[in-house]
Amino acid sequence: MSEPGLVTQGLELMIFGMATVFVFLTMLVFITDQMSKLVSKYAPEEEVVAAPKPVAAAPQTQGVDPQLLKVLSAAVKEHRSRQK
Repeated sequence: MSEPGLVTQGLELMIFGMATVFVFLTMLVFITDQMSKLVSKYAPEEEVVAAPKPVAAAPQTQGVDPQLLKVLSAAVKEHRSRQK
């Protein structure tokens, strides 16, 4: 076969291949769209029920130990003085 004949045949094959892919992708988009409409018609989305809010734990009735409060305050004061 001659060079121009091979180039022409290559271009024809390229155009045929690109047209085939274009047609296939167009069909795929159309079919997917129709399938989506069909599914939404016969199987509507279920309503989402909000989960109940968790109930907070009851606060403790006991107070903080004064001795522990003094120790914690001193530790925080010492830590802050070292950070400066």
